[in-house]
Amino acid sequence: MSALPAGRPFVRPVREDDLDSLLDLAGLTGGGMTNLPPDRATLAEKIARSETALGAEITAPQDEFYLLVLESGQGQVVGTASLFSRLGAKWPFYSYKVSRVTHVSRDLERTFSTRILHLVNDFDGASEVGGLFLHPAARSGGLGALLARSRYMFIAQHRQRFGEVVIADLRGWVENGTSPFWDAVAGPFFGSGFLEADLHNAVHGNQFIADLMPRYPIYTSMLPEAARTAIGRPHESSVPALRLLQAEGFAHEGYCDIFDAGPTVQVRTDRIRTVSLCRPVAAALPTLRTDEPQALLAHGQGAGFRVWQEAD
Repeated sequence: MSALPAGRPFVRPVREDDLDSLLDLAGLTGGGMTNLPPDRATLAEKIARSETALGAEITAPQDEFYLLVLESGQGQVVGTASLFSRLGAKWPFYSYKVSRVTHVSRDLERTFSTRILHLVNDFDGASEVGGLFLHPAARSGGLGALLARSRYMFIAQHRQRFGEVVIADLRGWVENGTSPFWDAVAGPFFGSGFLEADLHNAVHGNQFIADLMPRYPIYTSMLPEAARTAIGRPHESSVPALRLLQAEGFAHEGYCDIFDAGPTVQVRTDRIRTVSLCRPVAAALPTLRTDEPQALLAHGQGAGFRVWQEAD
C-alpha cells in the first residue's frame, strides 16, 4: 500500500494556511513550549522556515527546521511535532552536564559529595526532536504515538538531512507557575520572572541565558532544595513524551536544559527504534514501512511527505 486511505489521520509538513490552526493549538499549551509559542508572527516565521528547508536541496544538515502537523480524518490540524537538523550551527548549543565531585578532609574525618553543573556544548552538531503537542480531544487512539514517531519516519526518509545523534529537551519542573531552577540559577542574572523569560525563550531562543549565565561550575549543594530536586525532572505534562522517547531508545545520561533543568535525552540516530524498523517499499514515490504489526507508512519526500498507520 502506498496511497493514503481516505478519512485516516496522517502527519504531513506544515503549510502556510495552517497558521490559524497552530495559533489555536498554541493557546492550549499553557506556555512553556518553545516550538509552539502563542505568537502569530513567530509561528508564521516557523512555517516559512520549515517550507524553505523542505524546498532546498540538502546533502548534509546545516541549520534547518522542520515542522510537522497531525491532520485528523476530518481535515483538522490537531497536533504538531518539530525537528532541528543541526544544533550549534549559528551559535553554540548549551546544556548543563551533571557530574559528581567528592571532597575528603582527613583532619575532620569528613567526606562531602555533591553534584556539579558544568556548562557544555556537547550536543553541537546533533539533531533535535521536539515540539510534540496534541489537542486534548485527540489524545487517544494512538495518535500521540503516530505523531511522535512521524519525526523518526521523516528522519529515515531524509537521512542525509540529519546528524549522527538525536536529542530531545523535555520541559522542566514547574511549581506555582514558576521554575524553581530558573528562580535560583538564571533568574538573578536575567532580572525578570520565569513567565516573562519563558515567552522570550519561545520567541527569541535561549541564547540570552547563555550570554548572561556564569561560565563557572555550579555546586548544586548551594542551591535551594526546590531547585536541586528540579534538576533532570520533567514537567508532569512531559512524562508521556518521555516514555515515548525511552521506547525509541533515548536515554538520560546526565544532561539537562539550561533554562529550567528539564532532562535532555539522547540516542544514536540509526539506533532509534522506528528508524531501525524502516524498510523500503516498491512504489511510484519513495516509501518506507516499519517492520512490525500495525506498521507505519511514510510516503513521499519534502512537502509531499506523509505518514499514517497501516489499516488493521
